[in-house]
Amino acid sequence: MSIHQAIPIYQVDAFSDRPFSGNPAAVCILQSPRSEDWMQSVAAEMNLAETAYLSATADGFDLRWFTPAVEVDLCGHATLAAAHVLWQTERLGKGDPARFMTRSGQLTCVQRDGLIEMDFPAVPASAAETPPALLAALGVEAAFVGRNRFDYLVEVEDAGTLRNIKPDFRRIAEISARGIIVTCRSDDARFDFLSRFFAPAAGIEEDPVTGSAHCCLGPYWQQRLGNSTLTGYQASARGGVVGVKVEADRVKLSGKAVTVLRGELLV
Repeated sequence: MSIHQAIPIYQVDAFSDRPFSGNPAAVCILQSPRSEDWMQSVAAEMNLAETAYLSATADGFDLRWFTPAVEVDLCGHATLAAAHVLWQTERLGKGDPARFMTRSGQLTCVQRDGLIEMDFPAVPASAAETPPALLAALGVEAAFVGRNRFDYLVEVEDAGTLRNIKPDFRRIAEISARGIIVTCRSDDARFDFLSRFFAPAAGIEEDPVTGSAHCCLGPYWQQRLGNSTLTGYQASARGGVVGVKVEADRVKLSGKAVTVLRGELLV
């Protein structure tokens, strides 16, 4: 095995204030360019929902996200994890914003009131024709079906329906979309809405906490509930809390993060 310069890598549980909950992401800090094939191979090796790659630039960092199967255009939890690592390792000063250049434009993270706040583009859903296999694959009836440039959005009647969904992942993978967001009003007074997210075509059967899905959920529930400041809970097995503030065509997402592992890639 040829040993090159060791590459720092971290595993962070995002949208959580305790380890082994929220959504795990790997954060890899590159000192020199790496090929897409190499980045995809490392993401497959890490086998987490996302592996984020950071490269320093004159005015911030280039940021790319890979699932075990594909590169994606927008990822919230791995962006939160990346900002957390930069501050925790003092690559950024405590009061400095984290600026990332990405496939979705510039994304900025700041520390505010003990949380990491991310400034993301809103990606609202419009009412859409329901793909024939969608509701059958979820085993539900829908109060609303919409579509944005990434995903389908399905509102179901209540929290019991949402929590009990047992998807047919093979059928969902055949639907032409990054993934399926399922949502409903919350049955818990601490939260405004609940969600789950399924993306088997991207190599993730169920994502534990999906920041980018809240760029769609925020505008949707803002319209439904008449409130621009919301709290969402993603009701996966690990679970996670996402603060949401809708401001025109932007969505501020906030959460906490915990580093659970740090190491070095040797190849």
